[in-house]
Amino acid sequence: MTLFHFGNCVALAYVPYLLTYKYSGLSEYGAFWKCVQAAAMYIVMQLCKMLILATFFPAGDVSSVGGFDVLGEFLKATVDLADLVGLHIVMTKVAGKGETKFLVAGLGWASAELLMTRFVPLWVGARGMEFDWRYVQLSFDSNISLVNHISTATLVWLWNRHDLRKVHLPVVTVLLAITCYRSLLLEYAHLPFYSLHASELCTSIPADGSDPGFWSMADIGSEADGSS
Repeated sequence: MTLFHFGNCVALAYVPYLLTYKYSGLSEYGAFWKCVQAAAMYIVMQLCKMLILATFFPAGDVSSVGGFDVLGEFLKATVDLADLVGLHIVMTKVAGKGETKFLVAGLGWASAELLMTRFVPLWVGARGMEFDWRYVQLSFDSNISLVNHISTATLVWLWNRHDLRKVHLPVVTVLLAITCYRSLLLEYAHLPFYSLHASELCTSIPADGSDPGFWSMADIGSEADGSS
């Protein structure tokens, strides 16, 4: 039973990444080492973020109202902008179509996060004697993180496009800001765990009507009007 539970958790966490790599066309481009480079960039950016947080925001007694320092947490969340910079650097190093660039960056970024943050908990906890739903939830959370990171990479790619319509630029910028400050907004609003997943899925919708490969909210509305 223990081995079966561990196998289910590993399959739920890792198989979607393999399927994404195989059926998204990245395997045909031989983009494996590009994904490895994106994963290496993730590790570098996390180390930089840790150094910045340890230098400028050391742990200590912080005077705040209601036990929540809004300004301090906002500045800490601003450090997550380094992730956007890292995704942009990765995509500038990838030659090919735009779809290949953000898929390589997003998949490599999500894979590195999966290995760095979820491999040890699954290896240690999911092989325990007792069944625990939190490891199934942890594995399912990795799937949502995959969608979220690919969508964030897509937003970064859209934001850097020269042919992006000006009317869509504020939408993309707001979605990128929500992606960076999502944890701060949810912590300030005291939303539950499932609201975090809902917000990740909401920020995973790119809005670019100039590219037929993506759906915007206007496209969805126009299709709904046409079907009615």
